[in-house]
Amino acid sequence: MKFRDLGAQYEALKIQIDEGIREVIESNSFILGKQVTELENELAKYVGRKYCIGVGNGTDALVLSLMAMDIGKGDAVFTTDFTYFASASCANSVGATPVFVDIDIDTFNICPKSLEKAIEKVIKEGKLTPKAIIPVDLFGLPANFDEILKIAEKYDLIVLEDAAQGFGGQIKDKKACSFGDISATSFFPAKPLGCYGDGGAIFTDDDKVDERLRSLRALGKSPIDKYDNREIGMNSRLDTIQAAILLPKFKAFVDYELNDINKVANSYTQRLKEKFKTPTIPEGYLSSWAQYTILCDDEETRNNLQKKLKENDIPSMIYYPRGMHEQAAFSYMNLTDDGFENTIKATKRVLSLPIHPYLQEEDIDKITDVLLK
Repeated sequence: MKFRDLGAQYEALKIQIDEGIREVIESNSFILGKQVTELENELAKYVGRKYCIGVGNGTDALVLSLMAMDIGKGDAVFTTDFTYFASASCANSVGATPVFVDIDIDTFNICPKSLEKAIEKVIKEGKLTPKAIIPVDLFGLPANFDEILKIAEKYDLIVLEDAAQGFGGQIKDKKACSFGDISATSFFPAKPLGCYGDGGAIFTDDDKVDERLRSLRALGKSPIDKYDNREIGMNSRLDTIQAAILLPKFKAFVDYELNDINKVANSYTQRLKEKFKTPTIPEGYLSSWAQYTILCDDEETRNNLQKKLKENDIPSMIYYPRGMHEQAAFSYMNLTDDGFENTIKATKRVLSLPIHPYLQEEDIDKITDVLLK
């Protein structure tokens, strides 16, 4: 059994994927070929943004977004304490300072009340200028943008949606990657929409930001002359082969994968909800299920369950074993556990189960039988 079965997906899409790769090789257009433009246009239309800019990976998507929004030294960037490292380190990459915020234990996403407290604290201290919020659509569930956008407007802050795990998620009629001033996603293979290597994208409605991002992803070149570099950028372009792979994957994602993975998640929830705290999906929200994460009673129970799953050849993962404030890279901040109570609870109790659109009912039965026994 695979945690995320990319092999099953490839078998279903083998003809289209192989043909796409062959076309790129025969065309010799490996960098910013027509497939990149086609994918950018399709993704922008799907999420409801004016522009999509394909880049080298999800981390670069975050860093380039901050660069395009002129975030830098002396600026405070607020993000969740319970996330993948890139959500926070992107601020350091542009010289800014990440400020960590506790989560809502039900959704695992950034807590709006804790966010506002963190902003007020930074303002009171007067050492940094509050500049941006990076809400993370964790495990496929969009963050609470109704509240976050109100806070951003109140304090005049930029909102960069980190939808690395959230592509395909939705709040009412708005899709992930359409919230805030600018949005970033990842095409890492195990993501809801993944390629066969590294890849990422940025979404914006701003003409000037779009133009600047296309320059920044190519070392700051001018739109007219690639040897006329206007500013310091990055070498971060989405490979044409990866775009060719993503095109049929995106069609399958829209046609049936998003629906099928929600069926898998619903099957899990129906079987497990009496014994475990299953994922909370607020009314009007849709998750794309980058992970299906249950909350166990305590750390010992979680570890014993993971051991039992392994004994039955069932993979599981702990996302995440520590908060950002506990990372060695941020030890210079001298942060304590104070204010991160929900993050600490989550790190000791979360357990993520295998989930993908091709997971069979008999596999769900096997996994849930082990957990319930």
